[in-house]
This record gives sequence, C-alpha cells and structure tokens, in this order.
Amino acid sequence: TCPYDLAYRNACILMKISNTPNTSSTITGFILLGFPCPREGQILLFVLFSAVYLLTLMGNGSIICAVCWDQRLHTPMYILLANFSFLEIWYVTSTVPNMLANFLSDNQFISFSGCFLQFYFFFSLGSTECFFLAIMAFDRYLAICWPLHYPTLMTGRLCANLVISCWVLGFLWFLTPIIIISQMSFCGSRIIDHFLCDPGPLLALTCTRVPVIELTSSTLSSLLLFIPFLFIMVSYALVLQAVLKFPSAAGRRKAFSTCGSHLTVVSLFYGSVMVMYVSPTSEHDAGMQKIVTLFYSVVTPLINPVIYSLRNKDMKHAMKKLLGT
Repeated sequence: TCPYDLAYRNACILMKISNTPNTSSTITGFILLGFPCPREGQILLFVLFSAVYLLTLMGNGSIICAVCWDQRLHTPMYILLANFSFLEIWYVTSTVPNMLANFLSDNQFISFSGCFLQFYFFFSLGSTECFFLAIMAFDRYLAICWPLHYPTLMTGRLCANLVISCWVLGFLWFLTPIIIISQMSFCGSRIIDHFLCDPGPLLALTCTRVPVIELTSSTLSSLLLFIPFLFIMVSYALVLQAVLKFPSAAGRRKAFSTCGSHLTVVSLFYGSVMVMYVSPTSEHDAGMQKIVTLFYSVVTPLINPVIYSLRNKDMKHAMKKLLGT
C-alpha cells in the first residue's frame, strides 16, 4: 500500500507504473518532495514564496530601470550591476515558479526533460553569478587602485566583453556533465528529496555508479567556486592595501562604502554555497540542503537589491528619482 503522505503516495504510484525498476524508458519524470506538509501549510508556503518572488522581480527590475534611465549610472560599475540584477531575476525564476506550482498541485511530478532543463539553467545561472561577482571585484580593483587610468582601462568595449564572457562561460561550464547525466539510466523510487533537480539526488538515482562523472562534476564545482573566490579575495586584498594608503579618512570611507555592498553580497552567496557543496556534512542532511539552497537561490536575490540600494548614494538617488520621491 502507498503511504498517506501525498508526495510519497505519488512516488509509490509512479513506481507501480514502471514495474521494472532497472529500466528508465517507462519513466517520464521524477517526484520532487519539496517541503512536505499538510494542505494548509502548502497554501501558506505558496503565499510566502509568491510574495518573495514578486519582491525579487520588483527589486532587481528597479535596479535595471534605474541604471537604464539615469545617465549618471551609465558607467561600467552600474552596467555590471544591472546585468547582475538581470541574472538574479532569471536565477530565481529557474526554481520558484515550479516550486509554486508544486505547492498547489496534487502531485510534485516533474518531467524528465523539465528536470534536466531546470538542472541546466539553475547551475548555468549560478555559474554565471560566480563569474559576475569576480569581474565586479576586478572593476572595483581598477577603480580604486588605478583611478587615473580607470577610464582607459575599463572601457565600454572591455566591459561588454567581460559581460558576454561571463554569460557564455557560465552556460558552458556544466553543459557536458549535464548532457552525460541525462543519458544515464535511472532506477528505484525516482524520488528527489529536494525542491529542485540537484545533481546529488539525481546521481543517487542512477542504476550504476559512474565515478568519472561524479569526479568531473565535483571538480568543475570546486573550480567554479574557488577560482572566482580566490580572484575576489586577491582583488580586495589589493584594494584594502591601496585604501589604507589614502591620506584622508573621507577617501577611505568612500572607498569602503563603494566596496562594502559587493563584499556583503559575495559573503552571503559564497558562504551559503560553500556550506552546501564544501561542507562534508551537508550531503547527509536533506533538510539542511533545502534550507541552504533556499538561502542562496531565493533569499539572496531578494536582499541583494536592498544591499546595493542602501549602501550606495548614487543608487539611492536614482531609486528615489525612479519612484518619484
């Protein structure tokens, strides 16, 4: 008999349909358990995440509009910020709409192709975010350490090339492993104890372990995390060294204020991602995986516009102008 819990009941029905757990041809998708709770709790979560999603779209959309409409913000720093906000809109869109649909659905079923499309876009957008955070740190390094040469170094052409490189490299980074994993055979219950299609649970459902694929995915994830992070840390170490040499306290405060918002975003994003993919205990606790993933994929895109708006005078002025206050 199938358990009473809705998600597990649907998973049980899915298993009965297959009848052959060692073949994947009869299975058209997976069950995303998400956040199992009574119907009233599902509706409450739907309202909560709907509000978070709308606020995220409004906050990041406001930054994009402010940068587009205010001529004073047509500089590399704010062009990168507008692209970053555009990225955040799509990053949260890769997971939340499907999550909202599951809250109101009688089942948490996701098709095979839908699962891997979500997998691809979620990780590609996350990879792109890592690269964007790195080039934003590079931009601050040039602006503070080479202020007189900054206009000739960070040209519009270089800024455009860096933006394009981030998008292209981000969407190519995990492409090969995702294609290979999608061609593998899946066995067992097909239950993914998560609110999105994550590589860990997916690889756990494959019929045979492929250490090469697991090693490749782990290596790419490690390189993606640590190379941009080390680049950011080196950039800000040089920035700190330069700022401490400023003769005036006002100049130091202005430099720290300019970098503070970006460092806050870097800390929130990398702190949560490293807990998820570097901490040795994270892979054993599904509940912790969901909470941490929720933080860097849903919460940080929500609060990033607030961080950038509150800590930047030009952005605050542009926001007030945009809102007519």
